[in-house]
Amino acid sequence: MSGFAGIRIWLAGCGDPVSFSSPVGINLKTKASDAKDGVVTSEKGITSETGNPYGAFINDARGKLDGKDPARIEISSLTLLLGGQSTGVTALEQVFSGQVDVFFVMNDTNNSYTVGNIKSPTGNGPVDLTVTFDSDTISGVDRSKLLSGAFKTTLRGPAAAGFAPPSSAEANLQLTFTFEAFE
Repeated sequence: MSGFAGIRIWLAGCGDPVSFSSPVGINLKTKASDAKDGVVTSEKGITSETGNPYGAFINDARGKLDGKDPARIEISSLTLLLGGQSTGVTALEQVFSGQVDVFFVMNDTNNSYTVGNIKSPTGNGPVDLTVTFDSDTISGVDRSKLLSGAFKTTLRGPAAAGFAPPSSAEANLQLTFTFEAFE
């Protein structure tokens, strides 16, 4: 690594966030019959939840930056929970059998950006995911989509043996994000 790259990494970690989000929960529902080729996938727009907490976070950041867009958005925490309204499953290991990945998929371009993952989640949660999101990798039209909330949150992982047809199991999953905005 060159000295300049090390400086950039060090500078990127400096400074205090100008805005923190309230927990942004995305409720995803998936049925065993939806598992395709042994994979569970579910997605939902980031702004689709009641009150649009992601939009409120972006608006708050812009307010604190005198109308400017944040230069960087980070995810300080990301959790996965199996909701109590699930049927036929009582633990995450009954839904997933390996690594579960979370992505942001931009509307229209369908470009995807890795957000985080967890290997073989167990229990009903919430379980912490390892956050890998880096908003610096998003540029151009996709950056505008990130700042306007024009993207879907996608959850994908290998289906557990019993979470496949003919099972009638349904999993109500919740991803909860905490976002931070920086100048």
